[in-house]
Amino acid sequence: MTVAGFTVPRQFSFTTRPYAAVDDATDASIGLDTIDVRVRWMLDLIGAAQSELMSRLWQPATFDAIAAGRDSQDRKLPAQGHVTAARLGWNPSYPTGVYVPSRVTRVVTSQAVGTLRTLAYRDTAISALSARFDPATGRLTPPTTAGEYVPPGFARGVARQLAARSRRAGSGERPTARVRITDVQTPPTSAPMARLSAADKQLSQIAVTDAVMTLTVKLPTNPAPAGRSQWQWVRLIAAIPPHLHTRAITDWHLPTLVLDHRGLLLACAATESVRAPDLTSRSTAVGVDWSPSTLGAAAIVTESPDGLVSDYRGFTYDDRGLGIKLARLQAEGQHLHRKAARLTRLAATAPPEVRAELEGKIAVLDAHRAAVGVKRGKINRELAFHFGREVTDYAAAAGAAVIGVEDLSTLETRGHSRVNNNRAAQSARRKAVDALAHTAAEVGVTVVSVPARGTSALCPSCNDKLSRPGGYHRAWCARCKVGGNRDHVAAVNLAKRALLGRSTAIRKRGQNPQIRIAEHAPVRQCRDKKVPPRAGHGIAASAAVFPPRHHRRG
Repeated sequence: MTVAGFTVPRQFSFTTRPYAAVDDATDASIGLDTIDVRVRWMLDLIGAAQSELMSRLWQPATFDAIAAGRDSQDRKLPAQGHVTAARLGWNPSYPTGVYVPSRVTRVVTSQAVGTLRTLAYRDTAISALSARFDPATGRLTPPTTAGEYVPPGFARGVARQLAARSRRAGSGERPTARVRITDVQTPPTSAPMARLSAADKQLSQIAVTDAVMTLTVKLPTNPAPAGRSQWQWVRLIAAIPPHLHTRAITDWHLPTLVLDHRGLLLACAATESVRAPDLTSRSTAVGVDWSPSTLGAAAIVTESPDGLVSDYRGFTYDDRGLGIKLARLQAEGQHLHRKAARLTRLAATAPPEVRAELEGKIAVLDAHRAAVGVKRGKINRELAFHFGREVTDYAAAAGAAVIGVEDLSTLETRGHSRVNNNRAAQSARRKAVDALAHTAAEVGVTVVSVPARGTSALCPSCNDKLSRPGGYHRAWCARCKVGGNRDHVAAVNLAKRALLGRSTAIRKRGQNPQIRIAEHAPVRQCRDKKVPPRAGHGIAASAAVFPPRHHRRG
């Protein structure tokens, strides 16, 4: 439990790009295009070595070693991925005659072990689910114990993999007694990147002065360096984003090097001091309900001497048309994917001259699809941070100490047609949660995850099932005489669960606090007119930072 008035460290991430590069030995300026090429050479070496190591380790014995957590001398495996790889003898290999520093090898093994540790959970779950899988029906039997429970979406994906393997077994593949992850899927591929935090100062160093970040890193001078002299120090100079200039940042961490369509991108992390979250300091909470049409809606619940009260009048987030644009780009990307897949099937059996022509068209379609993905990523980020600022201002105006959001791991969109389910799955919800937690920490508000089941179907007052007299978007309880917009009623339920479960919130490092038990208490409807202004209409800060995108011409 934290004490009010104290500060605690909090890590967050941001991105920036270098605007200058200097050779550390000669102080000569280096063009950014040259830096992009040299970073590409290093990422190619890392990516090839990581893929080779993953392919070599893609066997059940690897996951058995990770699950055991012990090395050959019965010592506990450390958290550092490169030390774990050294203990287990997992060393990458490079082309003959190519010299790679040992610190770059640390980056390779750290990234590979991190991926394998993530997949170790999936390997254990696949083994458990395969015992409950019926090949005749293609379904999983219900779990009998709490330890057998996995998220439904994850279980459906594994069931599809087991069904495909069962069909292959019927055509001649011999099944095994215990199904492992290596039996149902191939080694994963990862985007080329270099996590410099896995190494030490012998590979990279960072310094920040006067809102300027200087990253000193070793880069190869050719695609196949033959010796140590062909890895040279380079200083990359980048600007710190303006919104971080006034933050109480105590530590800057080594970034991750990534190449995108614009060149080198530095994915950075930092630690700042924020006010210690005290969920019991105030008696007001804001609930955020995810909506497939407009991202989210919010409502307020206050704890009074007479119990929980709410005006049942929340606000619905206005995405300013960005949701429609995202849906259009999603449909365009799916169309391009289908065209490329069809041309790929045709090219497989086409004559050589036709195949060359089809491969050229496929390359054009892939480039267009990548451009659509970049646009969607930018819009998702803009939508997420605008949503986070709106909800944060709403919570600050209400004097709330906690914001309750639906737990995304328990949130499923089923029964609303394939198009709507896919659209909801492609939304910026997870980015919106991260952006909301980031902006809310500035004002001392904590974001917690609460169970999502029943929030839109149950009455906040009596916990009975709601009726829909006005259609899908309206909710009404004839017994308590409360109701209104369906999303606002769900937000009241979420705020109620956040208030009642704040003392039992589970905290894990790197995650928002979680409330796993949905408690109930009646929420009385009040007529208090002293409510915060609705976001987008009475919050001047948001209107100044995010002006309207569309203007009516008259």
